[in-house]
Amino acid sequence: MTDAPGIALYDRTAADAAATVIARYSTSFALAARLLGSRVRPHIRNVYALVRIADEIVDGPAAEAGVARDGQAELLAGLEAEVAAAVARGFSSNLVVHAFAGTARACGIGTDLTAPFFASMRTDLDTTVHDARSHEEYVYGSAEVVGLMCLAVFVNAGAVAPIQPDGRLVAGARALGRAFQDVNFLRDLDHDAAGLGRDYLGATDARSRADVLDRIDGDLDLAADTVPLLPRDCRPAVTAAHDLFAALSRRLRRADAAAGRVRVPDPVKAYLAARALLGARPQRLGVRG
Repeated sequence: MTDAPGIALYDRTAADAAATVIARYSTSFALAARLLGSRVRPHIRNVYALVRIADEIVDGPAAEAGVARDGQAELLAGLEAEVAAAVARGFSSNLVVHAFAGTARACGIGTDLTAPFFASMRTDLDTTVHDARSHEEYVYGSAEVVGLMCLAVFVNAGAVAPIQPDGRLVAGARALGRAFQDVNFLRDLDHDAAGLGRDYLGATDARSRADVLDRIDGDLDLAADTVPLLPRDCRPAVTAAHDLFAALSRRLRRADAAAGRVRVPDPVKAYLAARALLGARPQRLGVRG
């Protein structure tokens, strides 16, 4: 079917599939997404659904299904190729890929962002212990470019033609992506080591853990300063997400490294969402000495 009603129905179905992926995998993200304006909300879900599917190829489910490492590499390469083809042609038989391709075409997301992302996903199949340089490269591809994809949506969704975002917004998006990723690395130290055999941070003692948290707080503060520059319909969601990770950073500072995965209680999440919805600016932490 190539008539408008047919493709319109397919587009809506693909967007619904992406939304289902996000709702199943992350209640926190689903909450933040509801704070986005309707102009951008489906596009952000489309981006994160693709990211989640790629992540699941290398982070457990594929292996649990009996797929060997070489098979995981083939699946990841196939997904990357399908994304590139779908962005070029405007269609995919994979609903999540189709949803992402529509967003990429509308918002100017190209291989300059998707290629580093898939490169980092491939790294998870080959690298178990990261040094400072490989950590930086990995986080750029796995998190910073995802922030840049979201920024492309924030700036370009609904526009006649995509434009390049302001440099200050680019720096803020990258910083927020870095902070999100490093917070999750700290939260998942035991799981990554025991379940996946990976060490992303080398945060093996109190001092190195504190250094990582200082870096996180600096990135969160940098990002906080750029949120007011975003379009109005994006600010509450980004503020809520920022403040959730700021709360996680505070809790990680107080928690024992062996205390288990740090979480933010649901009432606190609800408070942060309400605060953001009322127009509050992101909370700054201040870099610690």
